[in-house]
Order: sequence, then structure tokens, then C-alpha cells
Amino acid sequence: MTSLDLPLSGTVVLDLGQIYQGPYAGFLAAQAGAEVIKIEPRHGEPLRRRTKGGGASVPLAMLNANKRGITLDLKHRDGKRLLRDMVRRADVLIENFAPGVMDRLELGYERLTRINPRLVYGSGTGYGLSGPDRDNLAMDLTVQAYSGMMSVTGFADRFPVKAGPAVADFMSGTHLYAAIVTALLQRERTGKGRLVEVSMQEAVYPSMASNIGMYFDTGTAPRTDNRHGGLSVVPYNVYATKDGHVAIITVTEAHWRNLLTAMDRADLVDDANFASNQARIARMDEVDALVQTWTRDRTRDEVFAMACRRRRSENWARSSLMRTCTSAACCGGSTIPNWAVSRCRAARCGFTGRPPRLMSLARVWASTIKRSMSIGSASTKTSSLVSAMTK
Repeated sequence: MTSLDLPLSGTVVLDLGQIYQGPYAGFLAAQAGAEVIKIEPRHGEPLRRRTKGGGASVPLAMLNANKRGITLDLKHRDGKRLLRDMVRRADVLIENFAPGVMDRLELGYERLTRINPRLVYGSGTGYGLSGPDRDNLAMDLTVQAYSGMMSVTGFADRFPVKAGPAVADFMSGTHLYAAIVTALLQRERTGKGRLVEVSMQEAVYPSMASNIGMYFDTGTAPRTDNRHGGLSVVPYNVYATKDGHVAIITVTEAHWRNLLTAMDRADLVDDANFASNQARIARMDEVDALVQTWTRDRTRDEVFAMACRRRRSENWARSSLMRTCTSAACCGGSTIPNWAVSRCRAARCGFTGRPPRLMSLARVWASTIKRSMSIGSASTKTSSLVSAMTK
């Protein structure tokens, strides 16, 4: 696939994003073929300061691959002028500063849309551009707490805990990208750009659908350990093995029957106490104990192999059972997302081989970003790139 085949080929995106939310929206645009120009202050965006050593951190490299990079001082009149000149030739601008920052810099939507009425202006915030929480500071942890995510995460006899990954940042970054692409589609019909905004809190709220449903049904939404958030699917849990844990879920009755066969418990297939999901919900602890008895004397690979044999013979859904891995194990494994491999084969990334490990891919990303976004040579890059956009 060439860059001309990609859906956003020819689209110019000015990415003023910082940390995760905004840069991820820009990264998705770059993956879709857009020419994304990462714009940082002269000292670099905040994510750079998280690295222990010099240069770009791995997260910075991952989120800014396939982007071009410049620096601009948006507090200086010349920096403002250069950005306005770039906006005249751009299709999209992405920012996730605190509400009001771009307006105070005289670079908000109302001003920039006068320069380029076709501009799609994507704004990512914590709690929205309006409303009572507008000016509250927001990071992934605080949004997980304020949205209610932490109240339903963890074990019932412990205090609330956050999700390990930065889910609020990345879910809202995904929504921001979707909003921008939707606005670009509308622009094709109307010829006009528009402001789109996505708040982290609103983006994560639908993910608690099961928990919210349980609240409306029962008046409470407790933490459910590793069970289903609405306690409406059984089995749905993480079970101990001899060398770790496995995650097992049976979405359909066919999954349950195949699991019983893998467990060598075909005698329970017609047992009325377990024959339906509703019946298993009423005996949740008993079902979990039944599955745990099967897994505890086997290794993860043994459990997985027995399940896979059933899947191959009965077309059992692959997601029904999966070994639990640490992030380090995943990074050290041989599986690489198809999109990452195919994208890094493209000429824009400068990488033509199939990397054997995910961490190899991360190093490729890092070296690409270090070459294209070095703060030390940013002044030269700024001059050539801005002049190219303002001719």
C-alpha cells in the first residue's frame, strides 16, 4: 500500500498535542496517511521530561511516529504569526491544552477559523470546554477517579484502584480522532470546517455500561473483583494455574459446553444447575470453584492447549480463554499487531524489515522520532517546514 492509498492522504494536520490524549489522535491521523506536523515549545512538550535520560522517551516515540516535528514559541508574536501562516494551509489542528489557553494566546478556534474557514479544530480536554468542571485540572488518574471508573475497579474488600494503562487518555484520544474524521466528512459536504471537542470524562463514561446497568437494576454498583462488571456473565474470571493465571469467559452456551468438554466434565452439560447463564449466575461461586479446580493443577500453557483443541474442533471463539501475561512478557514476545508491522514497512517510517519483537519496533519508533524531532536542530526544521507551508 502506498501513501496515496491511505484514507487521509493529502490531509495536513497541525498537532499541538501533549502527553497522550492529543498526540494519540495525531498518531491515528498519521497512521491513516495524513501529513502530521508535531509542534512543540522550544523546551519540548511535557512528555519529554519524563524520560530518565536525554532525547525522546519510548512513549513519545510510539505516539509521534510518522510525524514531522518543529518547535514554535506560541507566546512570542513571531511564533503566533508562523502558526497562523501554517493554519492557512492546514486541514486540521489538534490541541489538548487546558480550556482557555489557546484563546489567551489569541489562537483559539474563533480566531483561526477566520483565517481558514475550512479548518477542523479538534480540542481535547478533561471535562469539556464548558460546564462547572471546565477549569478543573485533569490527568488520567484524576479522570479515572472523578468519572467513577476507580469505584468499580479492584477487589470489593480493598480501596478503589486505577486501571493500569492510561485508559482515559487513550480512549479520549481515540474519540478525538473519530470526531475529527467525522468533521472532515461533513466538510466534504458543506465546505466548512468546525470545532469538535472531546472530554476525557465523557469518553470513558460509556465503558462502564455494565456497571451502570447494574446500578439501575439493583441500586448499587460494587467492585466485582475480576468478575463481570454487571455480574451477568458466568464464568467470567481470572483463575490460578501452577505457573500464573488464565482469563476465562463463556459468552454463549456453546462456549460453556465446549469448556466443560475441555475440562472433561461432559456430565454437567445437561445439568439444570448449570445449563443456562442465569442458572450459573445463581451459583457463581460454585462455577468459579469448578473451573478453578480444573486450572490449579495445570500450567497456563496446558490449560490453553486443552482449550485450543476444543476451539479447533468446535470453532470455539478465541477470546474465550487467554493466558494472562505481564506487560514485559508481551513486549518480549513474538506477536506484533498487524497495523504496526504494515505501517513500519512503509517508506515514511524508514523501516523495511519485519521486526522480530515488539520492543524492536519500539526502538525503531524511538530512532525515527529522535531523527525527526531533535530539539537541538528544531530551529532549522522550523524554518524550512514553515516556509514550505506558507509559500
